Amino acid sequence: MRVAAGLLLTFWITPSLFAQSSHAAEPIEEVLVYGRSTDQIGIATSASQGFVGLDDIGPPPLLRVGELVEAVPGMTATQHSGTGKANQYFLRGFNLDHGTDFSAQLNGMPLNMRTHGHGQGYLDLNPIIPELVTTIRYQKGPYSARDGDFSSAGSVRFDYGTNIRAPLLKVSAGSFGYRRSLIAASNDRYTVAADSTRYAGPWALDENLLQNKGHFGWILPTGETQSRLELDYYDSNWRATDQIPQRAVARDQISSSGFIDPDLGGNSRRYSLNLSMSDVTTDGRLYAVASKFQLFSNFTYFLENPDVGDEFEQVDERTLLGGKFEKRYDMSDHLSMSAGFEFRYDNISRLELNGTSSRLRIRSLRDDAVEQTSVAGFLDADWKVNDRLRANVGVRADHFEADIAADRIANSGKASDIRVSPKLNLAYRLSEDLEFYANVGRGMHSNDARGAVISVDPNTGESAQTVPLLVPSTGREFGIRYEHGDIIKFTATAFDIELDSELVFVGDAGSTEANEGSVRRGFETTIFINAGPKFQFDLAYTKTRANYVNMPSEFNAIPGAIETTLAAGINSRWNDTLTTSVRVRYLSGAPLLEDRTLQSGKSLLANAAATLKLGNTEIKLEALNLLDSDDVDIAYYYDSRLRGEPPEGVSDVHFHPLEPRSLRLTAQRYF
Repeated sequence: MRVAAGLLLTFWITPSLFAQSSHAAEPIEEVLVYGRSTDQIGIATSASQGFVGLDDIGPPPLLRVGELVEAVPGMTATQHSGTGKANQYFLRGFNLDHGTDFSAQLNGMPLNMRTHGHGQGYLDLNPIIPELVTTIRYQKGPYSARDGDFSSAGSVRFDYGTNIRAPLLKVSAGSFGYRRSLIAASNDRYTVAADSTRYAGPWALDENLLQNKGHFGWILPTGETQSRLELDYYDSNWRATDQIPQRAVARDQISSSGFIDPDLGGNSRRYSLNLSMSDVTTDGRLYAVASKFQLFSNFTYFLENPDVGDEFEQVDERTLLGGKFEKRYDMSDHLSMSAGFEFRYDNISRLELNGTSSRLRIRSLRDDAVEQTSVAGFLDADWKVNDRLRANVGVRADHFEADIAADRIANSGKASDIRVSPKLNLAYRLSEDLEFYANVGRGMHSNDARGAVISVDPNTGESAQTVPLLVPSTGREFGIRYEHGDIIKFTATAFDIELDSELVFVGDAGSTEANEGSVRRGFETTIFINAGPKFQFDLAYTKTRANYVNMPSEFNAIPGAIETTLAAGINSRWNDTLTTSVRVRYLSGAPLLEDRTLQSGKSLLANAAATLKLGNTEIKLEALNLLDSDDVDIAYYYDSRLRGEPPEGVSDVHFHPLEPRSLRLTAQRYF
């Protein structure tokens, strides 16, 4: 709250910040950035590409910040641990763990972390302040030359804007000790915000979440060029109730909200500086990020270490420097080209895996330092062949280098790799309202750099096999898009994605490892209906089959790959003062074993919100898990051991339930 108080003082001593809001008694003019109702025919290069604007982001209720990503149709965010940890993500039959094949950016800065202490591609969306997000742009599949590492399943870009036109104070309180306060303001030049959250949670063990965020943005227009400086701060501490064994609940040893190890949880910090310059045809930025991460986990309890338990600590501390530059050339009315260059340098000074007991270190399993550098260039051409046919052709080249200094000399070394990824996107306009798309592209993801040079397994001491630093993927897609003015937006897509190597999270190792190649084939459809200013309806449905390749058909299922998803929402504006939002999400069971003999349970979740606007004041009531469903949020199947069980452990389903029904009341006031 000291940060919040300091920023509030800044508001009062910066007169120019309030130039547009000197008459506080007058109603504040709304700033609308339309999203799903915005026309995409003639603009989008695929049926699965899209844009979500401010008018769509605000109404739906959110249990966690990470659920912002569910604005991407078919995307699901769940949680198996504490609120401060990155979510689990699912899209198009991918169990993305914490981000392996899905990339995200905030204001042009990458959020995925390579060679991370907890798992490859670790993607934490908690640093985002939802009220500042103005646009969410997404692309599914590896079809854009602008998308590189971790983008095989898709990518998303969150961008802040100057949408808060007067100083804003927002205070929330709710079930299970939920408390949040936000102070924010913006105009054409400045944006400032301070966000603080406290949460005990519904679990038998108090989550004790302490989360603080801050943002400062400064825009300096210089002729046709706009310069922007952004500073962001994030700090989070929490205790976690991880997934629990089904047998412990069945025996009444613990409740479904109980725990086995009381010492789990962690802390995460992120500081960033982002400097960008852009005009009509040029965009460039430089950024610097410093992050620290510490996590205590215990998935197998007393399987490996019967005396002290299997608790372990993961540490990741790094400095990230990077930049990107893009220039567009308008060759003619029918042809434009873009050229871009990116670089990124990760200096990971601490990358540790330690055995612990009650958060005290008792043994070191890995202690590494990694320097990882990547450079990439791309060319992208948009060609309007005729009045009906558009073509987008691109190519991207990524070069990676890594230098690993491991505690075991045998696991130290250098690695490098390069991948060239061509892209082809065709759009054919069948009528004013209907467009057809065909897309094919190569993409890739990086593996943990330590796996590219490893020779000795740190757990067993036996020889280990290296993995390639970069793994290619291939995506193909056919789709249609129908748009009838602002009233109806409809898409239907058939797709398949092949990976040369699947990234799989291994619970007892606490890291992500490469596995067999895989293929996913599926179908998805989305519909958006805008029935005037009072009613909006959206629905997204996905059906996917995910299999390992080069394996017998009866043993080739990918564990954790959700096969069917359905998400629907209704936003209603009853009058000038009352709006409501209802969202429902259904997830089918996922195979927990390669032979599909064991499935996770189905999940149904409903959230609702109602907002009352009284001049410059808004009151919002949210009901999360409205139906009080006790379905499972996420489930795994593996061996673990509780005290008194056989030394070899017990194979069991380990699950994390949905949070029970909760209410949250928010009051916000513009000054």
